[in-house]
Amino acid sequence: MVILNFLLQANPVTDTIANAIANPATTEVSVTENISYLDFLLKGGIMIYPLIVLLFFCIYVIIERYLSIKNASKQDANLVNDIKMQLKTGKLDNAIMLCSRENTASGNILRSGISIIGRPISEIESVMEKTANIEIAQMEKGLGHLGLISGIAPILGFIGTISGVIKIFHTISNTGNLNIQTISGGLYEKMISSGAGLVVGVVAYCAYHLFNMMIDNFTLKVQRQTLEIINIIQEPQNGN
Repeated sequence: MVILNFLLQANPVTDTIANAIANPATTEVSVTENISYLDFLLKGGIMIYPLIVLLFFCIYVIIERYLSIKNASKQDANLVNDIKMQLKTGKLDNAIMLCSRENTASGNILRSGISIIGRPISEIESVMEKTANIEIAQMEKGLGHLGLISGIAPILGFIGTISGVIKIFHTISNTGNLNIQTISGGLYEKMISSGAGLVVGVVAYCAYHLFNMMIDNFTLKVQRQTLEIINIIQEPQNGN
């Protein structure tokens, strides 16, 4: 009789354990299905909103600058050789037309020097250098925004985390309720703010230096082309 009573009492417990083992997915889904990535991100506090705005603005600047720099820095591999051939035969108009064939920064720089051939070499070099500076400044336009975002975003994330920590300890001081759940729950929410700020900052930082590398590479190629054209312009003068 005692054994029968024990089995009857253990039966509900056994059924509960069996149901939990048989349906683990149901329990897990009920916990996780209501949490989306956006909801998780927005738990980072008020500083998440300016960080989201900075992220979208950063992406816009990256796309716009990439397309602009790529189009401006396009270079025809045969352009310099074709111009040199035209200059050697004295066909300045054809050389200028070759420079204007594609609306690129290197073409504009070479055209600015070829169009004033006949003036002193120092003046031609000065004009080409000034034109190169203008073209490079056009490429660098907007890169300051990326540099600013790369510095501001991590700071905003850190401010959000500090603000959250202050609120946690303020609540503890008022309620006197100190437990690990209160502290860890508040901290993980506020650390989202720091993580988001670092992600936005890293994206802007990488894009800023990548574009500067592209511009430096273009500058080096243009300097070589300018030197070749100046040498061709000087040849008739040396012959005379």
